[in-house]
Amino acid sequence: MPRPTTGGWYLFLRSFCSSIHPQLPNSTPEATDLFNKVRVLSTRGNIKEALSFFYSTPQLNQSQQTYATLFHACARHGNLKQGQYLHQHMISKNPKNPQDLFVTNHLINMYAKCGDLDCARQVFDEMGRRNVVSWTALISGYAQHGRSYECFSLFSDMLVDCYPNEFAFASVITYSKSCEDNFVGDGSEACRVFESMEFRNLVSWNSMIAAFQHWKLGGLAIGIFCQMHSGGVEFDGATLVSVLSSLSESYDGDNADVGLKGCFQLHCVSIKRGFMLKIELATALVKAYSDLGGKVSDCYRLFMETSSRDLFLWTGIITAFADREPEEALVLFRQMYREGLAPDWCTFSIVLKACAGFVTERHALAVYSQVVKAGFEDDRVLANTLIHAYARCGSISFSKQVFDKMRSRDVVSWNSMIKAYALHGQAKEALHLFSEMNVRPDSATMVALLSACSHAGLVEEGINIFDSMSMNHGVSPQLDHYACMVDILGRAGLLLEAGELISRMPMKPDSVVWSALLSSCRKYGETQLAKLAADKLKELEPGNSLGYVQISNIYCSGGSYNEAGLIRDEMNGSRVRKEPGLSWIEIENRVHEFASGGRRHPQREAIYAKLYSLIGQLKGVGYVPETSLALQDIEEEHKQEQLYLHSEKLALVFALMSEGSLRCGGGVIRIVKNIRICVDCHNFMKLASDLLQKEIVVRDSNRFHHFKNRTCSCNDYW
Repeated sequence: MPRPTTGGWYLFLRSFCSSIHPQLPNSTPEATDLFNKVRVLSTRGNIKEALSFFYSTPQLNQSQQTYATLFHACARHGNLKQGQYLHQHMISKNPKNPQDLFVTNHLINMYAKCGDLDCARQVFDEMGRRNVVSWTALISGYAQHGRSYECFSLFSDMLVDCYPNEFAFASVITYSKSCEDNFVGDGSEACRVFESMEFRNLVSWNSMIAAFQHWKLGGLAIGIFCQMHSGGVEFDGATLVSVLSSLSESYDGDNADVGLKGCFQLHCVSIKRGFMLKIELATALVKAYSDLGGKVSDCYRLFMETSSRDLFLWTGIITAFADREPEEALVLFRQMYREGLAPDWCTFSIVLKACAGFVTERHALAVYSQVVKAGFEDDRVLANTLIHAYARCGSISFSKQVFDKMRSRDVVSWNSMIKAYALHGQAKEALHLFSEMNVRPDSATMVALLSACSHAGLVEEGINIFDSMSMNHGVSPQLDHYACMVDILGRAGLLLEAGELISRMPMKPDSVVWSALLSSCRKYGETQLAKLAADKLKELEPGNSLGYVQISNIYCSGGSYNEAGLIRDEMNGSRVRKEPGLSWIEIENRVHEFASGGRRHPQREAIYAKLYSLIGQLKGVGYVPETSLALQDIEEEHKQEQLYLHSEKLALVFALMSEGSLRCGGGVIRIVKNIRICVDCHNFMKLASDLLQKEIVVRDSNRFHHFKNRTCSCNDYW
């Protein structure tokens, strides 16, 4: 479809609105001359002169046509400041006279084209009546400024109110940023053919929707489906498969709820139309629910209700469980084998990804043996996934073996190995591997390198990488890179520098950036900057407990228990729940979970007895509880009790009690923790590794800690 020019759009809007107000109401020859002078000056680009003449001519202050002309001129030249002043002037001169549709449409257009989309939306929302121009003006503004979610969401809402005209469709299709980046070649030709067709049948509609979905333009595919549906065109299962795939691609993160609602609606339509017997549609629904964060139980119910299951559906349900319930993913994988279905490389890659969620590497080893038997040993995608899985399970040496044996490597291979080194605090190895990289690095490479520098405290190296990545490697810094740099500076105590970097960011800092700064503020007890970071974090993610918990901890560490109590009251009032500290350890093919306190564990009394015995021995070799970390103003003895019962300590003791059954080679005890390990537990593990003469590996939310002979691989820098 040919791209409408900006001038063409304004011509449309102006001509359309002129058809509503073709001339000045109650105009006299004198009034017409005054208006024409404003119009001529505006058309020639002399906006300031036109506005000056307007403000000095009282006869024009009640002229809706003149206001519309001037708003149009401000929009065309991007003069937001003058447009805002004109808006204020109009309100002051007509305080009790609500503006008509004609002027309000021009006002929305002015704000939208000048980039003040919030004001444009406010004016739009306050309108008592809207027409197709009102909707199209705001949709166009969202699309031109790359706000695809709002663009497509408003477009969907428009379908309820009125039928879009060709310009609304043109805005959605051609002005979208993703469309500008990706919509080329055959896609443009297909659109021209589609738009020129006098008669469109189901095949042509499905082809267009499938084409957009194939080009990763899911929002446009959804728009075409809405057009199809509102036009009364019948659709079939194939239509819904493409639209469901588009939902998964178009809505994620903060917008996932919208996509999930759409998925549910399409599910209902599928049932009503009797399409659920189609295995392709069941597979698409499972994938969409999974990608959009739906409940895995809903995905499993869909799976079980489908009588005929092929490899694609099995892979879809395994994918749904892989990240959130890896144990169940492996159960399903074994069940699939028993039913006689042979996995392909895609199924294997998902199962290996699930293996990354386990405490030990034995599951990954078992699945890899099946990979070899199936003849996929040299598959590069599977090797890349295996590198990641071994690293996440604590076996960096296995990751290195896989990497070294690869016959060919792509950028993902190198990135996976660099990330593995970063995760285990081996920054020098990561930097050395990068120096040997024989493919062009990408954005993910830079994130991995900066992460490695952050974990190891290599501030100068990190700064050099960040400063040179654009010039040397053609990678422009994005949010992830800035978050890593804030982490690098913050961990090193350079908090002011970290704050200054945030203030210079060319994009709005996200929650990852602010949480990195907040964690560093806690480490160094910087209350003022921490409060700023916590407030920003609460603003961006009001349901996330991190902002509340971190600032509360900072107050407690400084002895300000009253302030900490107020923060906890605020948190409770907002109904935000703190993520509980949990740890896991694998014993005899079974994963055991421990929460801080361990009161629900059936063997808690035996665990407590063993724990206090170990604490007594460790105190004899220098262990002193870090009671400054206690989060309440209580007696010293009670502060120690709180620290003793942290989940990773309970997991360690349980591992010692089950020592004969441990599935850990070489006497290694592996523990996984869902949040960052505290200073007290870190000291505890160092001393315990020496006393017990065992290597203890703890994977917390940030990295791996390898404890051995009173030292940690992080060198106490985490």
